[in-house]
Amino acid sequence: MSVLVVSPGRNPEAWVKALKNEHPGMNIYVYPEDHDKEEVEYAISWKHPRGIFKNYPNLKVIASMGAGVDHITSDPDIPENIKITRVVDEQLTEDMSAFVLALIMDKMRNISHYYSQKNWEPTSYRSIENTKIGIMGLGVLGKGVANTLKNVGFNVYGWSKSTKDIDGIHTFCGDENLTEFLSNAEILVCLLPLTPETENILNKELFEKLPKGAHVINVARGEHLVEQDLLEMIDSEQLCGASLDVFRKEPLPQEHPFWNHSKIKITPHIASVTNPKKVVPQMADNYERMSQEQDLLNVVERKKGY
Repeated sequence: MSVLVVSPGRNPEAWVKALKNEHPGMNIYVYPEDHDKEEVEYAISWKHPRGIFKNYPNLKVIASMGAGVDHITSDPDIPENIKITRVVDEQLTEDMSAFVLALIMDKMRNISHYYSQKNWEPTSYRSIENTKIGIMGLGVLGKGVANTLKNVGFNVYGWSKSTKDIDGIHTFCGDENLTEFLSNAEILVCLLPLTPETENILNKELFEKLPKGAHVINVARGEHLVEQDLLEMIDSEQLCGASLDVFRKEPLPQEHPFWNHSKIKITPHIASVTNPKKVVPQMADNYERMSQEQDLLNVVERKKGY
């Protein structure tokens, strides 16, 4: 029984080292080195080449290297009997919460404005207690961000597909309550999982339901955003701007119009980065659980996509 590490474009050494430290007897292959596909029962993956997993007849589990799993679930060639797991890590949640808070405070206190304009003239700013933040997606990361912002003193609103009850957060669920939720989102944060239902959800129709002058933050997936609609809504002043950490194509091409737009702030997908040493123990745990035919932790519901 062997483990396959698949991470094109990433250095897998840290993952292999962490796996061997956690489970010295584990036999590990790194894609695309030569290996016996029939030996592999467990794969650890990030953005694998489409279709490769159908060639592993004994594969039982694919573990995502991060909290997101759309890079796995979007592959139609993965057999239905293979279980998919995701990472749940307190450090990822803390990092995401701190990053979103930093983006919000930068916007509210005009910090980037002063830097870019090199202007001494003070501008007015918003107070925390009078600002309404909307969080789209109340999973592990979304709930963590919502609680952090609530504890700072913001008025926090949350929206999710299913009902969520979070102390101190105004929660909404379902398409029928989306409009009311959006009307309260002066700053909108997208933390939705990427599924066929949420792809392109950040579009003109949605932006028009936000309060005029709203700011959009996307730290989920680039495919959530209809880019031309964002540009149109900013130029029409329906939106005052956006902070984007994720993009349809990464790295973002230098010729992309986002780079030169004064009201769009870009970061290179750094909101929350997985530390192999922190998350490999839960993968090794699931490896043992799989070996002993026990229930796995953090299993993804294939139909939901998260």
